[in-house]
Amino acid sequence: MRLHDTAIHTALAALLVASSAFTSQAAVAEVIDPGVRQAGTDNGPPPPLAGLTADELAFFQDGLARFSAVKMVRSPTGDNSGLGPRFNSNACASCHIQPVVGGSSPSVNPLPAVAHADGATNAVPWFIVSNGPIREARFVSDGGVHDLFVVTNRSDAAGCLIAQPSFAPAGNGLTGQGGNPNIVYRIPTPLLGAGLIEAIPDSAILANARADAFTKRLFGVSGHPNRSGNDGTITRFGWKAQNKSLLLFSAEAYNVEMGISNLIFPHERDETPACQGLGNMTPNDTATFGALTPPNSAVLSDMEGFADFMRMLGPPVPAQPTVSTQHGAAVFTAVGCGLCHTPVLATGPAIADGDEDTPSIALSNRPARLFSDLLVHHMGAALADGITQGSAGPDEFRTAPLWGARQRGERSDPGGADVLFPERSGSAGPDLFPALALDPRGMPAARRRRLSLTSRVPCVT
Repeated sequence: MRLHDTAIHTALAALLVASSAFTSQAAVAEVIDPGVRQAGTDNGPPPPLAGLTADELAFFQDGLARFSAVKMVRSPTGDNSGLGPRFNSNACASCHIQPVVGGSSPSVNPLPAVAHADGATNAVPWFIVSNGPIREARFVSDGGVHDLFVVTNRSDAAGCLIAQPSFAPAGNGLTGQGGNPNIVYRIPTPLLGAGLIEAIPDSAILANARADAFTKRLFGVSGHPNRSGNDGTITRFGWKAQNKSLLLFSAEAYNVEMGISNLIFPHERDETPACQGLGNMTPNDTATFGALTPPNSAVLSDMEGFADFMRMLGPPVPAQPTVSTQHGAAVFTAVGCGLCHTPVLATGPAIADGDEDTPSIALSNRPARLFSDLLVHHMGAALADGITQGSAGPDEFRTAPLWGARQRGERSDPGGADVLFPERSGSAGPDLFPALALDPRGMPAARRRRLSLTSRVPCVT
């Protein structure tokens, strides 16, 4: 065994020596991350998947309208009602809008404005700042999400007098560090290409996990799927891959992030009678049985519309290759990043419009260039949040998909320290393709800092 281990270590050393040619100071000295890349499509309409049928496209557009709508406690027409009593924001698109609707945190945090919308008197938590990321707060003590805001004093919630949670003591608002140790954060995950991720068969994920076993052992890489506690199949959405499907993902977010009960989460998280909105019934979001005339999408609940939008939302479009990005791809492979951040997984046959005899051309047998193995990995004490979800333990997270990372503002090294304190290591610049990983806590944007290449490989156990 000792000779075998020595051989492994010798082989690993050879790999690292070989990779050093890609990362020499001459090649990358003093190169800095140029920041979030801009594209001509930024702030434009979100891209649907290529190849959608007319019916699929109609349901995509219906879901987009629902996803973008601002919710109220009680609207004059009754539509878009049910916000609160406790909530984090008032529209799906407020948290998912960079670089288009369906993306992630925008450059200007919208939550300070949401806190005071319609006369609300919420205090803005210390870790929500205008130039920082949107953050969801979980308490380690119970593992649950504690919503930032309440509907008290809103013009559409007369008589509601509930109070916000206490998030004190305060720390650094931009980094989120140094404050209440009972609080951990999650930032919004991009939804671009989510339907392709949903359409990847479990068998493809497992086959990829078994591939390159010898090389993965050399790098100390291992991971495992998170699984549904009900049917045992692989879950894949969320920072810990805790959610099975886009429908479940949208229903949970509607209830947890906006306080809107629905057919999957039918009960209010806070049942204070004066805070429900006059005339609102539970669940707030249901199918509309009376909408039996076109458009057919009118019968859907909002959570179903959200899922349709996400399912048929196109993936990020990579930029044209350059010498720099080709160099970065070589470094990415040489240091072992691709052992966790799998460049491509293939979808299987999938349907989107309910026709069980005709798989969707847009979703079926397509390459998903997501740069993730969709497994959860031990990320170490520096990133541990103390939260267990399914079989993902306190320091385990899903390999963050890197597609679209060049247009995200919350990029950072998985350990955090080398991005926060770049002076601790040498620079490798944006040629790392373009970031090593994404941090669930919402560290300051890597555009302000050099990316560093260290001996740590993302996903090392």
